[in-house]
Amino acid sequence: MNKREFLKTAVIGGAAAAAASAPYVHAQSKTPIKWRLQTYAGPALAEHVIKPSIEAFNKAANGEMVIDLYFADQLVPTGELFRAMQKGTIDAVQSDDDSMSSPVDIAVFGGYFPFATRYSLDVPTLFHQYGLNKIWQEAYDEVEGVTWLSAGAWDPCNFATKDPIRKLDDLKGKRIFTFPTAGRFLSRFGVVPVTLPWGDVEVALQTGELDGLAWSGITEDYTVGWADVTKYFLTNNISGAWCGSYFANTAAWSKVPEHLQTLFRLCIDSSHYYRQHWYWGGEAKLRVEGSKLELTSIPDAEWDTVEAEAHKFWDEIAATSARAKKVVEVFRHYNEVMAKAGRPYRYN
Repeated sequence: MNKREFLKTAVIGGAAAAAASAPYVHAQSKTPIKWRLQTYAGPALAEHVIKPSIEAFNKAANGEMVIDLYFADQLVPTGELFRAMQKGTIDAVQSDDDSMSSPVDIAVFGGYFPFATRYSLDVPTLFHQYGLNKIWQEAYDEVEGVTWLSAGAWDPCNFATKDPIRKLDDLKGKRIFTFPTAGRFLSRFGVVPVTLPWGDVEVALQTGELDGLAWSGITEDYTVGWADVTKYFLTNNISGAWCGSYFANTAAWSKVPEHLQTLFRLCIDSSHYYRQHWYWGGEAKLRVEGSKLELTSIPDAEWDTVEAEAHKFWDEIAATSARAKKVVEVFRHYNEVMAKAGRPYRYN
């Protein structure tokens, strides 16, 4: 090859390489999609339940999309999250259906539905193997402007209180911060449910406005500081796992390219996975090695009456709509299967 031919080949090859890279350069020059996502969780808790997955998404999106994460009540109160997302004030939400006032007949099953689950793995199993995902999809398809994306499990619902709870009567008159449906159920035992902004709970415990909370397991109590302002942790719980979901404004979601939708779903799944082991390990470790909360228990025979009352509560909820009845039937069937399977699925 002489000098002239070499130069000609180099010029053609360079032009081809530039053309091949042009789409990538063009894609990077576009203005990135910007989202605002608000979680139900305060800053300390969000460090675990969502922040790592959002940081991973922003990194992997490579400049094509950026999600700004906001904490509990930072943009809008938790009870107004659904409407704000529906209007497009925010683009996405991580919350349970119950506390953000979702206008669907299955909202009561989000958060802590009494005795529906025993362990955190029950939630994904119910959604992916027993059909709750299809029921949730159906319910939210009827609501304009909001797209339901995925549900996952969090921690169990135990009491952390300033005074010891060793029998059911000890619950009477206690002002407890909790979720709407859980509070509705617990009021049957004399509990006075209290609704407050998440960030005000610690101060309310210090000032005496609250006697305790039924909002989480022991991992959250230590993580967010509630173990510093309560003294006792009741080992009995009314639910083995909180059920929460990710949602998006439908118009905002439709503008996200398919590959970024897939990436976001994968990051949601990574969040679900992290919580499984973080809570599971934390609940046991802090019961055994934690130094801030004294453990108390209500005898099994007495606590069985609470579970029996929960099944009456299920019947009342089932009567509210055909879809609610379908969810309750799924819970009943699932728990029957778990009971028949025996150890390690159920111990009694």
